[in-house]
Amino acid sequence: MQELKEAIKKASKDLFDVEIEPELTRPEERFGDYSTNIALQFAGKLDKKPRQIAEQLAKSVIGLTYHIEKAEVAGSGFINFTLTDEALMTQLRTKPAQNLTGQEIVVEYSDPNPFKVLHVGHLYTSVVGDAIAKLLEAAGANVHRVNFGGDVGLHVAKTMWAILQNLGGELPEKLKGVEKNQRPLWLTERYVEGNSAYAKNASIKDQVEGLNNRIYQIHKKQDKISPLAQIYWTTRQWSYDYFDEFYGRIGSRFEKYYPESETVEPGMQAVKANISRVFAESEGAIVFKGEVHNMHTRVFINSQGLPTYETKDVGLILQKWQDFHFDRSIVITGNEIYEYMQVVLKAIDQFEPELVKKTTHITHGMVKLAGGATNQTVRGGVKMSSRLGNVITADEVLAAANAANKAVNKQENEQTALGAVKYAFLKNRIGADIIFDPAESVSLQGNSGPYLQYAYVRARSILQKSTVNSQQSTVNKFEVGERSLVRKISEYPEVVEKAVNELMPHHVCTYLYELAQVFNRFYESNRVIGDPRESLRLKLVQAYAQVLKNGLELLNIPAPERM
Repeated sequence: MQELKEAIKKASKDLFDVEIEPELTRPEERFGDYSTNIALQFAGKLDKKPRQIAEQLAKSVIGLTYHIEKAEVAGSGFINFTLTDEALMTQLRTKPAQNLTGQEIVVEYSDPNPFKVLHVGHLYTSVVGDAIAKLLEAAGANVHRVNFGGDVGLHVAKTMWAILQNLGGELPEKLKGVEKNQRPLWLTERYVEGNSAYAKNASIKDQVEGLNNRIYQIHKKQDKISPLAQIYWTTRQWSYDYFDEFYGRIGSRFEKYYPESETVEPGMQAVKANISRVFAESEGAIVFKGEVHNMHTRVFINSQGLPTYETKDVGLILQKWQDFHFDRSIVITGNEIYEYMQVVLKAIDQFEPELVKKTTHITHGMVKLAGGATNQTVRGGVKMSSRLGNVITADEVLAAANAANKAVNKQENEQTALGAVKYAFLKNRIGADIIFDPAESVSLQGNSGPYLQYAYVRARSILQKSTVNSQQSTVNKFEVGERSLVRKISEYPEVVEKAVNELMPHHVCTYLYELAQVFNRFYESNRVIGDPRESLRLKLVQAYAQVLKNGLELLNIPAPERM
């Protein structure tokens, strides 16, 4: 494609003395392999009809490269190019563009809070974040995967209050009675108890707020000795151990966890250093008056002198910069904090504008289970929320996919079920709510992860049955089905580049599904094993299988050798 672009650029300069960066698109196969509307783009500048310009360009481009079989003008001035079969075959060796080589990119996602169980939203952002990180790496970037979570704040104090009630006081030795496999659920139950008590009883509310201050002091004094500190550090580690185990199970990995306790100090320093210039005092608190920027006002330090989430986010971006000196920072969250993040970033923009320019905030919708249930919607007339303890957990989603795989496909394979969940999440454009249907996600017949996994297994099976050396094949002239398959395979680098530029993994999903369908049509009409063209067709099957595997790995989905 690059050679064609260069030929168009040269023809434009030679014929019309116009400098332009041509854009190429993929038309329907019957029209050719590439198309451009470049003639329409500068027709006005030349005072010529677009079709006349297109005809001159088409003739000139053909003379500049022997890789074009024909160039035809269509409509009011589009030019459709058809590559030679030899040129099309060489495109199978083209790799995704390394446009981000040398860039340091931080991708922050998942962001669970210790002392709570992981819910479906955490699973979704983990899957999306992994795919975006892999796309950026495919483009040559050095990617740092990081994770941010609240290990201080009221939710922790509520949990600690309930833990103390459960233990009968500040008795860390009694934590030994909690079985290891029960720890995440045990902590979640304590949070639910603490949150409920906090909401119903003013006296308990005062106790929780007192604990909140004590927990901040544990960090400030680096207390590891006091009974409360021992309980805090032990149960916090339970959460991180649980996170590590779960991330390992789904194939996620993080270079660094940022607990909020580590971002408090840099955040507080930045806010206090910019009082009057950026922030203002209001009724004993420190706020950012967003109305000046057509936003809403938010508190950054409360009247008790404690940092809010906003200040911790200020500290986070400063800490990420200190650690990585990133060229770009990508933050992936739910849609519900879009306005919150806009205010935080606007505040930071007043004193660190370069960091905000380097930051991209991607938001996504909620995951709803078939039937309407979601991590933040209504189940049985009750709004679902971790505060009420009736979230859909990440483990429940994976268990549902495993059960569906067993029921629909009569198999128990966690990698297949995991691939089903990941693909079901990723095939949708990031932004809107999505509906997850476990049975649909594991289907071997439709647009699903297992369908693509099986397509790869099938291709590998074909290759294993042959004894012919595909490297001895040469291309004289493709048959129709062969050419269609090669053409579709050759689109892969362009799809990856588009997905990287837009940070949208669903482009890869759509392409892989279309590719598998093209291969199925090819295989139905073109015998491979035992055909006189076996050597060539094996090479095409190899290329197809490799692209399927590469694409699935970009999505962080396993490409199994057998199913």
